[in-house]
Amino acid sequence: MTKNEDINKEEELKEKEEDLKEEDSTENQCSEESNKDREIEELNSKLVRLQADFVNFKKRAEKDKESTIIYATEEFLCQLLPILDNFERAIESEANKDDGFYQGVEMIYQQLIKLLNDNGVEEIKAVGETFDPNYHHAVFMEESTDHKEGTIIEVFQKGYVLKDKVIRPSMVKVAK
Repeated sequence: MTKNEDINKEEELKEKEEDLKEEDSTENQCSEESNKDREIEELNSKLVRLQADFVNFKKRAEKDKESTIIYATEEFLCQLLPILDNFERAIESEANKDDGFYQGVEMIYQQLIKLLNDNGVEEIKAVGETFDPNYHHAVFMEESTDHKEGTIIEVFQKGYVLKDKVIRPSMVKVAK
């Protein structure tokens, strides 16, 4: 081989090496870009999950706060129910319904009922309804030809619900 041929081969080898280096650098750039893209996608995915977790946390915290407020008054309302019962007994026992004192007590009773209703307390309907152990407490059972079996005949003590929770079941007499 001649010197020129050696030089040409060396030049060719150098060119091939340079081409390979360029290909490697191009591949490295592509792989770096794809790694960066992958990393960006992972970070975006984490961000979206984190935002969703935060929104869920906010909703859960708000719901817990609302239920705490609603049911925080439950004990107070339960203590108020015997007073309501006594108002009803006083109103029922009065013979003179035209008396000013009676009418004043009736007005206070109506205000108390309105206050309870405004705070989510409602009376459980009982007389004529079918007995439901979730809402009623049967203290008597009586044979009855006038009523279907399982029907509530009489209420001894009214029951109440706070929103969707029974705070005092109705004490009732049931037909059998």
